[in-house]
Amino acid sequence: MSYLQGVSTILKQSRSTLLKLKHPDCRISLNNARYLSLCRPLLALTPPDCPFVNGDFKSLSPKIQEFLSERISLCKPDSLHICDGSEAERDLLLKGLTDSGAALKLHHPDLENCYAVRTNPADVARVESRTLICTEDKNETIPTCAEGAQGRLGQWCEPDAMDEKLDVLFDGCMKGRTMYLIPFSMGPVGSPLSKIGIELTDSPYVTVSMRVMTRMGKSVLDVLGNDDFVKCLHSVGQPLPTADPDPFNWPCNPKDTVITHFPHRKEIKSYGSGYGGNSLLGKKCFALRIGSCIARDEGWFAEHMLILGVTNPEGEKKYIAAAFPSACGKTNLAMMEPSLPGWKVECVGDDIAWMKFDKNGVLRAINPENGFFGVAPGTSMKTNPNAIRCCDKDTVFTNVATTSDGNYWWEGLEKERDLSNTEVTDWLGKPWAKDSSSKAAHGNSRFCTPASNCPIMDPLWEDSEGVPISAILFGGRRPKGVPLIYEANDWSHGVFIASSMCSETTAAAEHKGTDIMRDPFAMRPFFGYNAGHYLQHWLSMQDKEGYQLPKIFHVNWFRKGDKDDKFLWPGFGENSRVLKWICERIAHPEREDEMTVPSAIGRIPKPESLDLSGLGELNMDELMSVPKKYWLSELDSIKEYYNEQFGEDLPKKIWEQHEQLVKRIQDMEQES
Repeated sequence: MSYLQGVSTILKQSRSTLLKLKHPDCRISLNNARYLSLCRPLLALTPPDCPFVNGDFKSLSPKIQEFLSERISLCKPDSLHICDGSEAERDLLLKGLTDSGAALKLHHPDLENCYAVRTNPADVARVESRTLICTEDKNETIPTCAEGAQGRLGQWCEPDAMDEKLDVLFDGCMKGRTMYLIPFSMGPVGSPLSKIGIELTDSPYVTVSMRVMTRMGKSVLDVLGNDDFVKCLHSVGQPLPTADPDPFNWPCNPKDTVITHFPHRKEIKSYGSGYGGNSLLGKKCFALRIGSCIARDEGWFAEHMLILGVTNPEGEKKYIAAAFPSACGKTNLAMMEPSLPGWKVECVGDDIAWMKFDKNGVLRAINPENGFFGVAPGTSMKTNPNAIRCCDKDTVFTNVATTSDGNYWWEGLEKERDLSNTEVTDWLGKPWAKDSSSKAAHGNSRFCTPASNCPIMDPLWEDSEGVPISAILFGGRRPKGVPLIYEANDWSHGVFIASSMCSETTAAAEHKGTDIMRDPFAMRPFFGYNAGHYLQHWLSMQDKEGYQLPKIFHVNWFRKGDKDDKFLWPGFGENSRVLKWICERIAHPEREDEMTVPSAIGRIPKPESLDLSGLGELNMDELMSVPKKYWLSELDSIKEYYNEQFGEDLPKKIWEQHEQLVKRIQDMEQES
């Protein structure tokens, strides 16, 4: 489009509005938002006044040009880098991070192209209190909770008010820095289940990490063409030069950090944090918060779930999706090495699942990510050997400890790494020893590693049609009262189970300690819209003609004995015994009476149907028990939670399920 044609088009579109332009190179003031909205199409007609250090502005589609030009004018970077996703580009970015002191290359002979990064101690986790969904109608975003109660199912802000705040924050925020344009695909490039985004960021750490976590580069632009995309803008919020030197080599602005989502505009704006979940905008922000809104509108699911394939000794395979809160064992389960001979587990994804019913009514799932952003502490050759193997190559570690022989270290590796002749530097950059009172690695330290590194990736993990889901698991850390495994009575009962999930809190967010927190569907921090409406979206699937609804189960690897407070179940690879039982329930629904016994909370395995061979003595009676007193108290807590957090937005069918469970528990003759 020529300049004159562009002006003509704008004049025709705005009709009565006259744009007084003296020259095509004129600078347009950004102070007047209404004037800018009229001029936006014109901004894309000529390259912005910003040096390009990589890539060609003219190669971008008109829609990307418009988005880019407006954001350059606002953020005022010194240069622009259009990412191509190449290894040479990655190496260049990592060299820059290393030269600046922001990253340390790990030179251990067992590691290849691995780096460690330490953040500012004020920027170590997702900041839920400053993570906002912006819609005109507050009730579209969050349920109307009880008067005086603190809502825990999302944070809302009015869009215009947030736009004004963001315009001030982003104005000139990238001065002295390079803006990176990251074209990325959530899901296999070109898959009908995939979605595309463009992230603009001034963080090379984010750029390197997005290359790991998404499909990123020129191939994405080729597939996108001039179609719409999710717009993502991120800045660390520290223009250069700064008044004082950065002692952490980690630019951020914790005081003004805010992560915002505009579902109706399919737009994400994140300011002030460089940490993963706040800055890798394809992850929780796009894949779950914006993703769940798109899924609601298009009739599918965007979920905080792992996906795995389980194959029995006869070669029969089932795919399972599972939702657990952060740091509750999703990655360990997704990469499990089964203890049962002849059984095999293969990984499709460890954190996020996009699931859609196909034309035959089969629920199919893809992993929209391309890597693992796993919690490091507790990961070891005992708990998750495949995750450790993933970390041998092309991995970026964040806030772990490092050793003088060029390796990484964190709590959980004590029995596998000899530190007797090695100096350790903790995540704060200080010397650390075994007798130190502090932890060597931050509790939310991470490894960011390509999925292709995993030795047990499923052959269909990048299949554009997705894998068929036969079962969905929900679970969390429940030290008391909840059995190892039970099966939902039907789909509505399964949605009720998921809506009332709770778990011990973890280090993955601001909430810390050992308190129990309700976490519906493991989505509490990630709902993109009203959680009550989200539950109704799930319930509505049982009314769709021809849909083959997967069976729903609840699992709990973390129950402890009432007397000694020790775990009753060995966990890890032994969890394959529970997966075996689930697969047999799926394959043989006619064996329900042979394999299960009804209980007040759902169907529980008959003792002889769960393979416990070789495990020795286990207190299965306590592990599978349903204590009446505990569950009456639990149901009172659930009722209080529903009234406080959901109010009138809780679907009627969920209340019906609650009332039915209360009656079943009350009718129990004794503790069972």
